[in-house]
Amino acid sequence: MQKVLVLGGTGFVGRHVCEQLNRAGLRATVPTRRSAHAQAVQMLPLVDVVEADVHDEATLRRLLPGHDAVVNLVAILHGSERAFQRVHVQLPQTLARAMQASGVRRLVHLSALGAQATGPSLYQRSKAQGEAVLAAAGLDLTVLRPSVIFGAEDRFLNLFARLQATLPLMPLAGARTRFQPVWVGDVAQAVVRCLQRPDTVCQTFEGVGEQTFTLAELVQLAGRLSGHERPVLSLPVALGYFQALFMELLPGAPLMSTDNLRSLEVDNVASGTLPTLHALHIQPSALEPIAAAYLDSAGRADPLLRIRERYVGPR
Repeated sequence: MQKVLVLGGTGFVGRHVCEQLNRAGLRATVPTRRSAHAQAVQMLPLVDVVEADVHDEATLRRLLPGHDAVVNLVAILHGSERAFQRVHVQLPQTLARAMQASGVRRLVHLSALGAQATGPSLYQRSKAQGEAVLAAAGLDLTVLRPSVIFGAEDRFLNLFARLQATLPLMPLAGARTRFQPVWVGDVAQAVVRCLQRPDTVCQTFEGVGEQTFTLAELVQLAGRLSGHERPVLSLPVALGYFQALFMELLPGAPLMSTDNLRSLEVDNVASGTLPTLHALHIQPSALEPIAAAYLDSAGRADPLLRIRERYVGPR
């Protein structure tokens, strides 16, 4: 294992994966539509950034030769059924064909905890379809299913902290849904461990933290650590959907969509039937010490503490 093609390498998880690959002495190629989006990884000595459209099969066939493996991190949280199909199903189909044609067999695919064909949300169902497509392709596949991922640049705890800095209370749908948040650094380390260990081929791992929180508890924690804890108002299902529908109509990416709300109908915790990070010899990091280091009084990430978390680690 010397060179890895990383799809989605400029995103939140992707930047940490590139850093972990760099530490492991593995060279990474990161395709992106615009090189300006790759500033966070361009300065890593073993990362090569190329401008390319990963949804184009001919482009993938051109990029793949010379690589020993592929990591697929491309995903979306919001969108129409067509958008979910394009990113979570059609891209894996395109990637599988390109890998078969080029002879590159090793693939680590980042899915999601709760991915299931009968899941209540388009997100969950499309993630399951993507897994099925890759499993049927005959590749040397490892699947990672993380719970909600936290870290200095996350759009989860940071969002709740910022909202509580401006709102007198937090109206919250799905307040009782349970999560096992996992640190982005642990997820990135898991990706690299899977690449380095042939015995992970044909396995699915659940990326979860040690602690279980309800959504309401996570919101309260984000508020307390950022210095703006507000009362949480648990919304009934009907009112929650009305709120999410209203947010979908606002300009830009919604804070909450009706599909996100459907995902909250089921707990986002380990199944107990699949191996977790412990099987990769990774001790999951505790949420609160890390979150406390990057949530300041305004509910934003402190740049100096972000650097400490990234390069020194939380422990």
